[in-house]
Amino acid sequence: MIGGGVGEQQGLVFDRVWGSRTGRREFLLGGLALLGAGAVARVQARPRWNVGSPFALGVASGDPSHDGVVLWTRLAPDPLIDGGMPPDPVEVRWEIGDDDTMTRIVKAGRSTAIAAWAHSVHVEAEGLEPNRPYWYRFHAGDATSPIGRTRTLPRTGDDVNRLRFAFASCQHYETGFFTAYRHMAAEDLDVMFHLGDYIYEGAGRDGLPRQHHGLELATLQDYRTRYAQYKLDPDLQAAHAAFPWIVTTDDHEVDNNYAGAISENDDPREAFLQRRAAAYQAYYEHMPLRRRSVPMGPGIRLYRQFTYGRLASFFVLDTRQFRSDQACGDGLKAPCPAQSDAARTMMGAEQERWLFDGLARSKRQWNVLAQQVMMAKVDQAPGPEERYSMDQWSGYDAGRTRLLEFLGSRRPANPIVLTGDIHSNWVNDLKVDFRAAASPAVGTEFVGTSIASGGDGTDQAPRLTDVLAENRFVKFQNSQRGYVSCAVTREAWHADYQVLDYVSRAGAPRRTRASFKVARGRAGAERL
Repeated sequence: MIGGGVGEQQGLVFDRVWGSRTGRREFLLGGLALLGAGAVARVQARPRWNVGSPFALGVASGDPSHDGVVLWTRLAPDPLIDGGMPPDPVEVRWEIGDDDTMTRIVKAGRSTAIAAWAHSVHVEAEGLEPNRPYWYRFHAGDATSPIGRTRTLPRTGDDVNRLRFAFASCQHYETGFFTAYRHMAAEDLDVMFHLGDYIYEGAGRDGLPRQHHGLELATLQDYRTRYAQYKLDPDLQAAHAAFPWIVTTDDHEVDNNYAGAISENDDPREAFLQRRAAAYQAYYEHMPLRRRSVPMGPGIRLYRQFTYGRLASFFVLDTRQFRSDQACGDGLKAPCPAQSDAARTMMGAEQERWLFDGLARSKRQWNVLAQQVMMAKVDQAPGPEERYSMDQWSGYDAGRTRLLEFLGSRRPANPIVLTGDIHSNWVNDLKVDFRAAASPAVGTEFVGTSIASGGDGTDQAPRLTDVLAENRFVKFQNSQRGYVSCAVTREAWHADYQVLDYVSRAGAPRRTRASFKVARGRAGAERL
């Protein structure tokens, strides 16, 4: 847990009287300033909650290892109003059980939730057995959280034969319901990867299925309130409570299409970095991340590696924080010299070295890049004209070529790329030379659609028919909402594209739109 305090006061009542002479907002802001200045505050060990459950935002787990996992919650009985809590530090007790009734507690401990970190709790539980499920819950005073389920990873050297996981991205609260998460929560998954756009930063708009609370996000409190609004969604809570999540950001957690220290609207650098620092802090506060990811001002460490026994290695990337500005003025553009400039970068030099070194050293049977934007070089203009998305890897051609040439020459076993961002499903063969039909595939890319962003969607966008005919390395495209579930064995990778016909209202059924297989030792996907 980040932060803490000393001292104790018994029997505090948290109710709707948040100070007799001081307004509730001033009370909260004053407490934040007090704790931020390093003052000592009394820890409330046994508060009574008369406002509502302090666990209104649910529970989550993430960043699993072979012997541990991060357990997360945030105390906020009234989360949409000024943070939902008075500034007092609160003691939170946590428990891990070996069954869903919590009849035998195998680990337990205490943390202190403080206002400086939005009363969030990040427990890095250790000493657990590998490759098995556990259940967990929290207590704060007289309140107890829902029970969540998590799972540890196998040991690095374990010879496991099966992994089941899902990946998803892009959950714009205003444009649709999160029904896909309810279906995902019903699956028996070992882990889930979220590839970015967990929130959207825009102001609330009328005429949509749901409405954002507040204006466009700018301050730490703005971002905290937006995360709280999303986390109040019961379907999202169900998926968080069902299995551990491994997360990374894309752009909307901060600002649409931002690149490094450059905002969408070219705001002054210093002002934008202050906004980015607030956004990254709120992201950490609301995600089951380890201490290694605690933000330092406008920086956060999100690229990291997870191994699943001898079966798979996952390299989680950050393609926003370190990238150069988009080429050619951003958007969908014809090629320009900046697009192929070798000095421009998507990942930054340090992250690129880390990735290449990790791939070169990997002895896993599958090597997976979990990242944000489409890697395949899809020409989106029919006929002889060429137009590419400059926000995707196509706007960073030299960096993509370095990566794909590395996959082709160093040959880490069975490269797979998982992608989000574009609110549509794709399956792509990855090649060093996308224009040459005879160029061999060096990897396979599975692009997942959005959970809700873009509204109901269509089975296939008519405008893409001619485009797909020209991009022969594209095996599948679909523009409905949903997620991708995967089953991995030593011999094959199986991906199911799960779609919903609508998200503009709750309760849509789920169906498998398409399934693909990648055989071990053979790059490229085969439709089943």
